[in-house]
Amino acid sequence: MSCPTCGQKTVANYRPFCCRRCADLDLAKWLNGSYALPSEDHEEVEAPASPEEFQRNRPH
Repeated sequence: MSCPTCGQKTVANYRPFCCRRCADLDLAKWLNGSYALPSEDHEEVEAPASPEEFQRNRPH
């Protein structure tokens, strides 16, 4: 099996990656949305809450 990030041989501790660096690079792609799937939902994205609405929804 080869590392999906760089193609080198995998290491058991980081499987399916070869090292921590490649695992971290893959995680970063997930976190920044590079692996996001396009949506077929045509609804508008929800607008950010107004300051008044934000204050109203605070627990205290």
